[in-house]
Amino acid sequence: MLADKHYNRQAIGAANFVPPGRCLVLLTPDVRALWVTSWPFAEYVRHEWAGAWVNSCFRRESGPLASEMIRAAVAVTRWRWPEVPALGMVTFVDASKVRHKRDAGRCYKKAGFRKVGATQSGLIAWQMLADAMPDPCPPLNAPLDLFEEIA
Repeated sequence: MLADKHYNRQAIGAANFVPPGRCLVLLTPDVRALWVTSWPFAEYVRHEWAGAWVNSCFRRESGPLASEMIRAAVAVTRWRWPEVPALGMVTFVDASKVRHKRDAGRCYKKAGFRKVGATQSGLIAWQMLADAMPDPCPPLNAPLDLFEEIA
């Protein structure tokens, strides 16, 4: 239900809410924040950051500062996939769909991402390279044998 509230949701209520490829979905215990790191298969990438991890969904309704949650999610992503892609992680922000702030994507900037351009459709691209990422860290309160590779 939390994913249904994110502005990039294409089919409300659909079981699939991440792009094709590998993904890591993080949800807070109180179900008030959701993060998705996607590692798309190359044939599905339509932007110039092909090969990068993509934060394809971040929805925070309460909890710690968004920038703190972003850094924690990046740390868990690094724990899950220790080899950081050369292009690091990117995310795309639709300035017309977020609450008006000084900068669309300000929480990403505070977390260590930098603005690197825009997509052809006008989404603002933010990127975090490996040297700006926090150290790897396992998810809190989660059994570590949860993950299984699915082909």
